[in-house]
Amino acid sequence: MKGSLSLLFCPPVACANPAREKKAAIASGGLAAWIAPSCVRFFALKEREEWKVNAEIIAVGSELLLGQITNTNATFIAAQLAEIGVDVYYQTVVGDNAERLEAAIRTAEGRADLLIFTGGLGPTKDDLTKETIASHIEKKLVTNEDAMRSIEQFFIRTKRKMTENNKKQALVIEGSKVFPNDHGMAPGMLAKSGNHYYMLLPGPPHELEPMFIHYASPAIQEELETIEKIESRVLRFFGIGESQLETEIRHILDSQTNPTVAPLAKEGEVTLRITAKHQSAETANEMIDQVEKEIMQIAGSYFYGYNDMTLMEALLEKLSKKQLTLACAESLTAGKFAAEMASIQGVSTMLKGGVVVYSNEAKMKLAKVKKETLDKYGAVSSQCAKELAENIRSIMDADIGISFTGVAGPDSLEGHPPGTVWIGIAIKGKETATYLLELPGSRNNVRTRSVKYGCWHLLKLL
Repeated sequence: MKGSLSLLFCPPVACANPAREKKAAIASGGLAAWIAPSCVRFFALKEREEWKVNAEIIAVGSELLLGQITNTNATFIAAQLAEIGVDVYYQTVVGDNAERLEAAIRTAEGRADLLIFTGGLGPTKDDLTKETIASHIEKKLVTNEDAMRSIEQFFIRTKRKMTENNKKQALVIEGSKVFPNDHGMAPGMLAKSGNHYYMLLPGPPHELEPMFIHYASPAIQEELETIEKIESRVLRFFGIGESQLETEIRHILDSQTNPTVAPLAKEGEVTLRITAKHQSAETANEMIDQVEKEIMQIAGSYFYGYNDMTLMEALLEKLSKKQLTLACAESLTAGKFAAEMASIQGVSTMLKGGVVVYSNEAKMKLAKVKKETLDKYGAVSSQCAKELAENIRSIMDADIGISFTGVAGPDSLEGHPPGTVWIGIAIKGKETATYLLELPGSRNNVRTRSVKYGCWHLLKLL
């Protein structure tokens, strides 16, 4: 948002509702009484040529507070705003109550320029977002003819009777920019009062998301004139804990300003999101490149991919590049590795096949594991994992054989505690490798992480 004299003399923190504040001040002490506090607060602000826009997302709906639905809208909107350079410092959830919504609005006005509301635009009595905001900024609700026609056509098309309360959905705040709802009935809108913008969006995600992409986001960029571009890149690591990685790059985290680096741990993996802001997207990416280079010099041996790439996708990319085929023999994972591999398009040229060998009988019959091996070392052993990998590779005539055998839990097996896992990897022309894992967590967590470790160890061998 470009700075101007009128904006600077009445920033959001100065006038939560300029119309009301002006009216009250003039009544008690004249125009000067209204201007003076704003001037004092203005000079307390740090002078700057550009006024940085920030937003607050306010989700309206008692069902959110009751845990009946998840607030996925806030996640979606926050990500979309980041792409156009609008910061989100706060997210609020408020129930279907006019007084509490009014209080949430007043609080948000003290810390945000753009207030984005989701939900509460429907036809029922508890849908009160429009009414509350219109009253707050002292504007009328008027019927939008385009919205009304759209609603009427919907009922004609579905051969349903249109009740009187459905006309409520065609009401919009007077003077607002209206967003058509291509997937529902209630339109969205962007209203302005003083130095604040109020964006109202429908609650259902299948209505909100396309509306935001096609109408709301362009309107924000046009109205608020955001100039900074935000670029992000996610680096994905495996085989190193979050605390260890943070320790290794502590000097980068401690000195970060722009770009910023945010660690996140999930299911045995660690990601680092590098985010840079600049007027030029190209320059922002160059800034990210510099930080990435420094991180990779420290932790590059644990890196496997960018952004949304999974370990399995990284593995298949490597197998495809080297034109290698693979077969698997799975005990505790019970086909989980093969299923995850098969879920990715193009796998048919790489996956030869697999067997689930849960019992010792299956290990001997389907994967040709020697009875002497099981009798002497047990199923949870390096020797068993080795035979499984080598034999399945040979049986399937594949370049690589991988095996998983161990204890998912919650009970122990053959004297081994839950989480004890052996992985075997047999690559044609190379010595077979086996790996011992001691994994914490639930039964499903152990199985999931076993698959990830299988991908990781094979990646490292390739």
